[in-house]
Amino acid sequence: MKKLVSITLSSLLLSASLYAGDRYEPTWESLDSRETPEWFRDAKFGIFIHWGLYSVPAWAPRGTYSEWYWHAKDGDQTGKHQAAVGRAAAINEFHDRVYGPDFEYSDFRPMFNCEMFEPEEWAKVFKQSHAKYVVLTAKHHDGYCLWPSEEASESFGMAWNSVDSGPKRDLVGDLTQAVRDEDIKMGLYYSIWDWFNPYWPEEDQPTTKQKRPGNDVTRKKYIHEVMYPQFKEIVDDYQPAVIFSDGDWWMDDEKWETKPLLAWLFNNAPNKDEVVINDRWGKVRGEHGGYFTTEYGSGFEDPSILWEENRGIGKSFGYNREETYDDYNSEQLLIFMLVDIVSRGGNFLLDIGPTADGRIPVIMETRLREMGAWLDVNAEAIFETRRWKRDCQWSEGEMKEYTKHDHHHGNPIFEMTINPAPGQAVKQVYFTSKEDSVYAITPGWPEGDELILRDLKVGSASEVTLLGSEKEVSWSADDDDLRISLKDFSINDLPQVGQMYVFKITKVEG
Repeated sequence: MKKLVSITLSSLLLSASLYAGDRYEPTWESLDSRETPEWFRDAKFGIFIHWGLYSVPAWAPRGTYSEWYWHAKDGDQTGKHQAAVGRAAAINEFHDRVYGPDFEYSDFRPMFNCEMFEPEEWAKVFKQSHAKYVVLTAKHHDGYCLWPSEEASESFGMAWNSVDSGPKRDLVGDLTQAVRDEDIKMGLYYSIWDWFNPYWPEEDQPTTKQKRPGNDVTRKKYIHEVMYPQFKEIVDDYQPAVIFSDGDWWMDDEKWETKPLLAWLFNNAPNKDEVVINDRWGKVRGEHGGYFTTEYGSGFEDPSILWEENRGIGKSFGYNREETYDDYNSEQLLIFMLVDIVSRGGNFLLDIGPTADGRIPVIMETRLREMGAWLDVNAEAIFETRRWKRDCQWSEGEMKEYTKHDHHHGNPIFEMTINPAPGQAVKQVYFTSKEDSVYAITPGWPEGDELILRDLKVGSASEVTLLGSEKEVSWSADDDDLRISLKDFSINDLPQVGQMYVFKITKVEG
């Protein structure tokens, strides 16, 4: 009762403070007026981490998300498309065969033991990858919290966090400290929706375990007794530099009551000058928020938009034991993705899915270290850069359009560069810029004796260098074009990380 009174009083004080002359008010006009801190625009590359109870079964059909295990097993599939129904059937068959039909999702708690978790080792891997920020799933849609949330345990009626069950550790706190010790920004993913939280009224859908709010009273019970206090707790206790909200898509921002919460964040967070938010706050994606998100997609083309593409190294965010070597992106493809995203003004949030015992799978660690090796040489062409007047130089040919399905299940980025169909246009060069320098990034070593960069005007004081090479670069200017000679380069003159090559051009006019 004391806690309920405290939460109610806190909510009233929150509402009062929002209208007491604070800078930010609970309207999108006010919230969107806040400039996203510049560090995020400079960061370019971050590590996403999906880790929780779903890491125990760690299974889903290939090409689907393993972190949705509980929802596929027990959720309402009525009205779902055939693929979702098929995934649910496959997961239920797997679960019954491996764990038995009477084994509940909550029974995974003691198996999520994290006994091999060494946060300092994780942080060292992130540092070697050159990632500038990390985002950990503090709470996914299953509601299980990786910090000692009393609200989670009280609402579920059982120990439902990593301190009171499972590893008996504050996983958020441990990793936050280790990451910051490596001078990397630490962020948290927080799902505003719990699939099966008992505070959602079961009577609204009596034929399924899926629970969704049917009226204001029951909806507000969850929002004000679970969501609000949890959100404020992670902000006050861990001061995340990024808050990646999710779970918002089926209810609007008025029902989620997210605008008052964001006003509180911008006005009262201990690190209010640092914190960055995404756009997942209740059917406002691509419209409101600190930056816009795409997932297994290709981002945005509008230069005025601040955005981030997030995806796994494989086809799932959480670790999926069903995935094979062929499901994991190669070092080359990940570097191509990073360059493509940064050239268009975006950030790349690349996900890893640790195991239930606390290890980063070897293939995922390898990919991060390989990206780090390329960035050891070419970091200045990525970090703190901005989109140039154009993001790339196209060849002649047909420009093919790709869907999100293509980006999730295929490799369109290779088709647009090194493996085109006959007659298809390709991106010959990507561009980034920093002050008066332009970085021309080529997919592989260019063919022929020279690289022609069209509409790139330089003067007599300009210099051209190849990052990672001591070989002098010969060049000439032809009207508004730059011609870089390649005929004197041998393989021994090239940097050893040869997925993409970066020519730096200084004092570019305009």
